[in-house]
Amino acid sequence: MDVSSPWWTALAGLAVGGVVGFAVFRARLCTFGALEDAMVGHDWRRMKVFALALGLAVLGTQALAMAGILAPDRTNYVTAALPWLSILTGGVLFGLGMALVGTCAFGSLVRLGSGDLRSLVVLLVFGAVAYATLRGIFAGIRVDGLERIALLLPAGTASDLPSIMGRLTGHDVRGILTAVAGGALVAPAFADRRLRRAGRLMTAGVMLGLGVVAGWLATTWLVDEFAHPVAPQSLTFVSPVARALFGVLFEPTSLAEFGAGSVFGVALGAFAAARLADEFRWEAFDDPREMKRHLLGAVFMGAGGILCGGCTIGQGLTAGSLFALSWPLAVAGMAVGARLGIALLMEGSLAGFVRQSVAGRFDFRNKP
Repeated sequence: MDVSSPWWTALAGLAVGGVVGFAVFRARLCTFGALEDAMVGHDWRRMKVFALALGLAVLGTQALAMAGILAPDRTNYVTAALPWLSILTGGVLFGLGMALVGTCAFGSLVRLGSGDLRSLVVLLVFGAVAYATLRGIFAGIRVDGLERIALLLPAGTASDLPSIMGRLTGHDVRGILTAVAGGALVAPAFADRRLRRAGRLMTAGVMLGLGVVAGWLATTWLVDEFAHPVAPQSLTFVSPVARALFGVLFEPTSLAEFGAGSVFGVALGAFAAARLADEFRWEAFDDPREMKRHLLGAVFMGAGGILCGGCTIGQGLTAGSLFALSWPLAVAGMAVGARLGIALLMEGSLAGFVRQSVAGRFDFRNKP
């Protein structure tokens, strides 16, 4: 088989996804769980692990860019215009859906690998809604509506921080920015004594970060730009889930890509870890109410993930590794949506959350 065949990138995705899925299952690492720990329990350990993953992804990805191996402006994250309203709206929807489901798209794949049939239902609905928003009935609303409201950058300037800072200063600051940001992101995890003793968590963070870098390498080295011209890509689990679902149902050749391979790889990696630990268990919905909550969350995640251009991994790590301007907008939207979702689950309504927040802020009876 020709090494430039797209099936090689699919196999690379399967391998990278498998390693990441295996490590994340063993560590019980979850983006929504990390946000919930920080927002509700004020425990930032798992957030530090994701910062470690992002820091390693930044260091590796920017090294590829400085070496001329990866061109950030060829990716789907670094564009000439920034559809900020779509990104923010999609981020909030994705975060809200993530809270209702209890995990993100990536986490659903990990859960599916361990036998959680609830995640199978979530992924089917999530993938269908994502495809409808990407190319189907909702695509017009996205393209002709939300994405028309965009920040146009000056000609020749891409929507990433190194390009903008370079234009403002007149110097190439990519190396300095990479060293400062990468070091600042990696340091908190290694400075935390408890995390240094949590080998599985640290390993999962390292594998996630290196997985992003491996994705960029695979989709630049294993792609023939003349025979199969595609944009470089790495780990993300919104449109790849949609395209994988479409490929399984209608067009098997569309599975010959890194994204689709990584989708199956994560589930298989989690399956291997669950079987090895004797933790594979079939699980289903407890009652209709739980099923309705998961279905609604899947709809929000599917639509929101396409609108904001990725999931907690796609925007949180992969876009972040490029210093894309979409990254802080998407992550902020997801954090807001997740907090609203937690409020819905804990208080029963947003009104109850607001009343409790106001009461807690202005109740001075127990204060000195």
